[in-house]
Parts: sequence; structure tokens; C-alpha cells
Amino acid sequence: MVTLILQNGLSFYLPKISIYTKYFTLSIYMNNVIDKLKALGIKFELVEHPAIYTIEEMNSLNLPNSEKIAKNLFIRDDKKRNYYLIVVKEDRHINLKELRELITSRALSFCSENDLNKFLSLEKGAVTPLGVINNKDSNVQVFIDSYFRNSIIGVHPNVNTSTVFLETYDLIDVIKNCENEVNYIDF
Repeated sequence: MVTLILQNGLSFYLPKISIYTKYFTLSIYMNNVIDKLKALGIKFELVEHPAIYTIEEMNSLNLPNSEKIAKNLFIRDDKKRNYYLIVVKEDRHINLKELRELITSRALSFCSENDLNKFLSLEKGAVTPLGVINNKDSNVQVFIDSYFRNSIIGVHPNVNTSTVFLETYDLIDVIKNCENEVNYIDF
């Protein structure tokens, strides 16, 4: 239990302060995304929904434009020197050995939750290319499935309780504005 003491001397007991703090932090991350999109003059649609952790859960929501919702994978090479965010059509199955050849990398594996938080300030279930807004060193490369070229794309706004739909070229502008490398990839 934590006691919150206000300047006027009143005190409150908050038994679950970590939940409140976590929610507040997640709200800030989403607001940073929305602020960035607005600052860049990007049109978008924000759809709120229950927290989801997998693409299967996302599909069960029956959101509009669900065929344009991306599956996002955060991976790294075996020496932990290169980090990649792979944005693919939701029904694609990714073979890391084949992907290694496509992006000319060393052996690949999925990043830990610690890496996800360290590089993108994201939590499991909220992986998104918009996480590069939090990548201060601009050292995460983004690869976007060419399926999304010249269309809209649906991604999380750094939280898994909403999905933002925007034009893919606008998403690329956001990534470039954050000085991260971004490329299309053909699967």
C-alpha cells in the first residue's frame, strides 16, 4: 500500500499504485504517437478496443479494415548488434532463416521483453513500427511488407488497447522523421 500525500495535507491510500502508474505511462506513449501524427499533418483513424496480445485476438474483434492490420515482429541478430522491426500482413508466416537472407543479416531470433522495452519502450502485445518514436538512438531498422504499399495500414499507437489506421507512406514518413531506416520487403 502506498500513501499519496497532497500539498494541502490530505492523504490517500492507493493499494495498486503500479497499475495506475502503468496506465498513466501507457497513455503518455499513445499521446506521444497522436501528437507526432498531428505535428506531421498526418490523417489517421484511431479505434479503441480491449487489450489484445496476439494477431488472433485482434482478428476476433472484427474491426473495420481488418485485412490491413499488420503483424509486427521485433527481432535481432545473434550478436545483438542489429535490431529489426518486421511489419507484415497479418496472415504471413515468417521463417527467420528465409528472412535472414532477405535482409542480409546474421542468424535471427526474437527479442526479449527487456529488449523491447529498452529499444522501443513497449510492452509485449504492443509491438508497432510507431515504437521508433521512443527509439532515441534510431538503431532499429524497419521492414514493411510490400503488401501494404499504396494502401492503409493498421498498427498499435504504442499501446495494445487501440489501433491507428493511416496511409503506409505516412507511416514511412513518421519512421524517417525519427531517423530510423525503413524499407519495403517482398515475401
